[in-house]
Amino acid sequence: MSLKFRFLMLTTALILAAAAGSWVAYQTLIGSIIERWGQQVTEIQVRYDSARLLSSLEREIGLAKQLARSPSLIAWATQPDDKSLQQRALRELENFRGGFGDKSYFVALTKNLHYYFNNAANEFAGDQFRYILDPDKSDDAWFFQLINENRDFHLNVNPDTNLGVTKLWIDVLVRNDNDDIVAMVGTGLNLDDFLADIVDIGQEGVTTLFADYSGAIQLYRDRNYIDFASIIKPVGQKKTVDLLFEKPRDKQQMLGMLAMLKQQGPTQGIVQSGFVEVNGRKHLAGVAYLPTIGWFEITLLDLTVLLPKRDFWPLGLVFVVALLVSLSVFQWAIQSRVLRPMAHLEKAVKQVRDGHYDLPYLPKPDNEIGQLVDHFEKMTSRVRHSTQELEGRVAHRTEQLHRQSRIDPLTDLKNRRGLDEALQDMIALAQREQQSFGLLWLDIDYFKSINDEFGHQFGDDILRRLALWLRAAVRPYDQVGRWGGDEFVVVMAPCDQEALHGLAERIRVTAEEESARTGTRITVSIGAHHCQSNETIDELLRRADQALYSAKKQGRNRVCMA
Repeated sequence: MSLKFRFLMLTTALILAAAAGSWVAYQTLIGSIIERWGQQVTEIQVRYDSARLLSSLEREIGLAKQLARSPSLIAWATQPDDKSLQQRALRELENFRGGFGDKSYFVALTKNLHYYFNNAANEFAGDQFRYILDPDKSDDAWFFQLINENRDFHLNVNPDTNLGVTKLWIDVLVRNDNDDIVAMVGTGLNLDDFLADIVDIGQEGVTTLFADYSGAIQLYRDRNYIDFASIIKPVGQKKTVDLLFEKPRDKQQMLGMLAMLKQQGPTQGIVQSGFVEVNGRKHLAGVAYLPTIGWFEITLLDLTVLLPKRDFWPLGLVFVVALLVSLSVFQWAIQSRVLRPMAHLEKAVKQVRDGHYDLPYLPKPDNEIGQLVDHFEKMTSRVRHSTQELEGRVAHRTEQLHRQSRIDPLTDLKNRRGLDEALQDMIALAQREQQSFGLLWLDIDYFKSINDEFGHQFGDDILRRLALWLRAAVRPYDQVGRWGGDEFVVVMAPCDQEALHGLAERIRVTAEEESARTGTRITVSIGAHHCQSNETIDELLRRADQALYSAKKQGRNRVCMA
């Protein structure tokens, strides 16, 4: 055997050994890149799907809760046999119906178990009473179950056999002043439309579903897996998320992620992820808890579809070609055109994995690695754009929710929560600066009579105009808000008693004169309190309220100091 042949054999063996080692390294590296990228995309997709669902539901939930606080509805539910109260409440329900996305509502009374409903077609106008709930009927068990559980709010997917519809129902309990449950009110969303808009979006390789707190499937593209009327079923009979998996390990892992999120409490934004097998294919599962509605959002990503390994085959060819060239002579070429770009790329992958999308300069040799780097940069750019867009939407939605929770929608003034925060800030400032400030509590005289005579729409117009007059009367740095009903509160920045009384009198005169010009004269009674820095919110509100009561007792249309 010649030396040349032996050398060729040795060289071949070394090349094959190096090629085999390089192939193993290539598979490991590509698998690591795919897993890291998949985990990033899973977290983004979960948050995006969660935001889409919440944006569709939160307005409906908020409107249903607002309807549950309607005084006319509470009065009727307390006295269901009073026809005048019934007519007034049904008018209120019809007004709310136009605000719901599905243009439908329902109300069920606890005293006589009467169920009322109207839909988008206004099919039951004037005849909203549909049927009487029966505690012995399984179809009506949801109502009695929710009453027994005393849950103020609940979401459930359930067919109503009496109405012949299947909807995603939003159920809110109605309570009277004694905190007794007098009714249940809410709306429904068409299940097929909701699944098409939120769940079955037609994105290949991405499966989205939602489950309730017990893990029962509520929204899924295959209706056969949806657990209808899950609230009345025992745990063993529910269609839970583990039914989607065949292997016990995957079932246990999914239930474990749900349990982990439950232990972490109502903290929104935490995402649990792990690899599972669905229909014989490897998927990356991401799970997040949505405390606002008490559901879990689950996203399954098929990485073989979203990022198949064949897309990285050019990288393997580069390895093979580089090794075949030479182990010694072309070492520099291998180092400069393969290993160095890969090192930069791996560093960039780690950077993207950690959430940093501003990539440093990446060398792009004119080969498959350069193409891979280019693809990676484009992929990173798209991920960054998607992340920024999602963060922008979340920030915008957060800002909207923050404003909605603190601003009265009718008058565009601060609501009770906003006034509480303003008072807390003013008390802190007064304590820090050792100053006093003013508090005015006012309401419209005989406002109920105005509503009864001219209607609630006219009354709402009076409230809006009074809000404008208050804004015009106070100083730019004073705080004005609607406490509730026809009651308004003014928090006056550091001032003395004379300035406080002057502002109150100016508001009283302005309301009387401006309203007289518009054709309907109204007056206001004002209770004023000169607050000290050592008073609590409860104390200063009580004293201002007592002063308002004195103004009412002394004949209204006047200012009384506490």
